[in-house]
Amino acid sequence: MRYILNGKDVMLGTCYYPEHWNPDLWEEDLKRMWEAGIRVIRIAEFAWNKVEPKEGEYTFEFFDTFLEKVAGTGMKVIFCTPTATPPAWLTEKYPEVLNVTKEGVRYRHGARRHYNYNSPVYKKFAADITEKFASHYAQHPSIIGWQIDNELNCETAEFYSESDTVAFREFLREKYSTIEKLNEAWGTVFWNQTYTDWEEVYVPQKTISDSTNPHRVLDYIRFVSDSACRFAKMQADIIRKYMKADDFVTTNGIFGNLDNHRMKEESLDFITYDSYPNFAYCLDDYDENDPLKDRKWSRNLTETRSISRIFGIMEQQSGANGWNTRMEAPTPRPGQMTLWTMQSIAHGADYVSYFRWRTCTVGTEIYWHGILDYSGRENRRLREVREIAKMVSGMQGIAGAVYEARIGMLQDYDNIWDAQLDKWHERVDRVSRKNIYAAAQLAHAPVDIIYMREGMTAEELQRYEVLFYPHASIMTEERAAVLEEYVKAGGKLVMGCRTGYKDRNGRCIMEKLPGLVSKLTGTDIPEYSFVAPDEGAVYVDWEGECVEAAVFNDILAPIPDGAEVLGTYKSSYYAGEPALIRNHFGEGEAYYFGGAFTLDTAAVFLRKLGVDEPYRNIVEASENCEISVRRKEGCGYLFLLNYAPSESVVQIKTPLRNLLTGEMENGNVEIEKYGVKVYQI
Repeated sequence: MRYILNGKDVMLGTCYYPEHWNPDLWEEDLKRMWEAGIRVIRIAEFAWNKVEPKEGEYTFEFFDTFLEKVAGTGMKVIFCTPTATPPAWLTEKYPEVLNVTKEGVRYRHGARRHYNYNSPVYKKFAADITEKFASHYAQHPSIIGWQIDNELNCETAEFYSESDTVAFREFLREKYSTIEKLNEAWGTVFWNQTYTDWEEVYVPQKTISDSTNPHRVLDYIRFVSDSACRFAKMQADIIRKYMKADDFVTTNGIFGNLDNHRMKEESLDFITYDSYPNFAYCLDDYDENDPLKDRKWSRNLTETRSISRIFGIMEQQSGANGWNTRMEAPTPRPGQMTLWTMQSIAHGADYVSYFRWRTCTVGTEIYWHGILDYSGRENRRLREVREIAKMVSGMQGIAGAVYEARIGMLQDYDNIWDAQLDKWHERVDRVSRKNIYAAAQLAHAPVDIIYMREGMTAEELQRYEVLFYPHASIMTEERAAVLEEYVKAGGKLVMGCRTGYKDRNGRCIMEKLPGLVSKLTGTDIPEYSFVAPDEGAVYVDWEGECVEAAVFNDILAPIPDGAEVLGTYKSSYYAGEPALIRNHFGEGEAYYFGGAFTLDTAAVFLRKLGVDEPYRNIVEASENCEISVRRKEGCGYLFLLNYAPSESVVQIKTPLRNLLTGEMENGNVEIEKYGVKVYQI
């Protein structure tokens, strides 16, 4: 049985860097961790030189010695491959392993993640060091699992080296087989971009005005994802040859231009996430108007849960943010470490590892604080970790419990990536996804994010009463068929403007919009427009209630037989025209809304569709509090998380047992600032 994420235990860990510290500190640090309730450490993700100080010269003494210390304490280890930071001897002798900017400037040694996935030389060295690490260390009894690399596609998710161009051509040959099919898919007749030979095809390059062929860029992003997935699989395959039967392979973080679901399916036992809610308070880009602030990290945890329903946190905020160059943020206030830890657990994390144990005294991350400050002395944050460990020990029954949601937000990588390169798509997508999730949070309505994957069935969606798929500009026949089956079976689907007007290559279709979902939504779109900046906001009369149709407006027309107009525009030249259509389809309903979703508009949809406040019969709470429920074997665990800098009062409507105190509570209950309550329901 796995040591963590085993369905039996909720556990704490921390990130440790023995190479940063005098070996005289190791044993003391390990004992202090154990005393604080920490049971697992992650090591070695940036320590290539400690095993291969020179090309082809290997020494295992450093980590052998450290693991001997670990074995004497009972602590367990997640061992990492060190490929995020290639050593200087490698990049100096083989500069072709380095990534290159779009302008052709080579990244140099001195930071991290400066390699490219497709250099044959780098792949060989990465495979070799992974093999050396795994073959030597994997059978050590203290090691319980492996992390591949570190934060794949962090720092940059774009790769423009010569090796990437060579690999891109191979990727395209495999996909299209002939240059003629490539030209057709990319629409290269526009601006005379037609290719006559594969050697004319490059990764995207610097162009005048930075204009791009969007279809080429979309395939390029798919190529970057494919490259990262292949790199992860190469390492996972090597590790699995040597690791113990109950050990695991994971990697950390969720970053751009990467199909994390594919990577998990091909290479990982589960995903782990790096959760830093303190980014909400970064000095350079603090948004005082954000209704969620640190609470919006729940959306990132929801994204993580879409990959692994039960997951781990490899790096959990424990101190102030800050490189010497950017990302400055304040020290977590008393209680916030606890709040953010329980935020992670509430969303499905059965393992939480704090970054980091000791704050580094050298390098770029000297201001990215850990549990201990530079001196290593006893402090408030360490005392808070001890209290968290006590809390966790009283809630072990939650391990393996699954997050409960009646609302789903559909996504797919085609549309995520298309919104990155298409401003028209990005403007509506950014607004709606942010606001739908925020509105659900403020309405205490838990949400799942569901990715539309190849082979998905409608049965997988039927647990959700309402699905939002706000701006699926790219629509496929397979996805449309799944959506139809979901609605036929009784589901409610909400779609927004700019739906269904592109094919899989990002080409605009020559059909009446919204294309493949016209029948499902009972909608035709005779005209559309951005909301004109000189007209201000455009509002919709929805059966007497006013909601905003933000950013972009599809002017709608109902297709007969079941479709009904629920709302009409109140202003602009299309005032009086349909803006919201409901179509009865089978046993369910499909809604097409002609705009993007503001916070208030999304809240109205949740209320009118009957999915706001799903736990109102159990508890009432202010908007400051998040409500989450995990369920297992008929037992529910209700989390109340107070993000406010002042106490909140919740009303418990039926006696519930507080898992953290063992006491029964009922009626008005105070939750201290940044406080947490966990009840069994």
